[in-house]
Amino acid sequence: MEQAKYRHEYKYPLTKGQIIIEDARIKTIMARDKHVGPEGYYNIRSLYFDDYGNSCYMDNENGVDNREKYRIRIYNHSTERINLELKQKIRGKTSKSSCQITTEQCKKLMNGLIPSDIAAGQQVLHKLAYLMATRLMRPAVIVDYDRVPYVYRQKDANVRVTFDKNIKSVGNVLSFLDNTVQGRGVMPVGQALMEVKFDSFLPDEIYSLLQLQGLSASTFSKYYLCRKFAG
Repeated sequence: MEQAKYRHEYKYPLTKGQIIIEDARIKTIMARDKHVGPEGYYNIRSLYFDDYGNSCYMDNENGVDNREKYRIRIYNHSTERINLELKQKIRGKTSKSSCQITTEQCKKLMNGLIPSDIAAGQQVLHKLAYLMATRLMRPAVIVDYDRVPYVYRQKDANVRVTFDKNIKSVGNVLSFLDNTVQGRGVMPVGQALMEVKFDSFLPDEIYSLLQLQGLSASTFSKYYLCRKFAG
């Protein structure tokens, strides 16, 4: 299991004009993530889980600070690497734990079934299996989008700025591993979500990039909006 330390995370919904300005500014001091394709982005698809009381959804709606979400995540529609992740938010900071799962384990989970071959090292899967047995945790919605990522690593600074575009809510959870999925957009056409993530501090030169007129941090949750718009 991979355990990440707690990080700061800020989200900014952007208009088309703001995207152009912020992207041009960020390019001057940050580099594109090495995993992007020739188009300059990669696709992310996540299958989120919730329990019999829709606790994850309600925690978002009620603004509960300490909360957690389980999700299966793939990149560029590929099953070569399938991660099961536990994302936690505590006192405004976020952390992510993960373990790799097999395609067969993924298919079981998609159907709301607990895999029978959970390995000792798959600790996140052990936790999810317990919640599936005790709180009837089941797949709830697919969140699909394209991400343009930038990274900044200098001295003690570790900053990541991403632009998430074409955010789509997919209600058919059994289509998770399909090449294409049919869903509903959750933001106006042309808009995007900018996320700024950093460890201990945000360098001044990056902070200054965020001082754009009309730009303000939001509690925007892709999961929450996709649950609202799921068909």
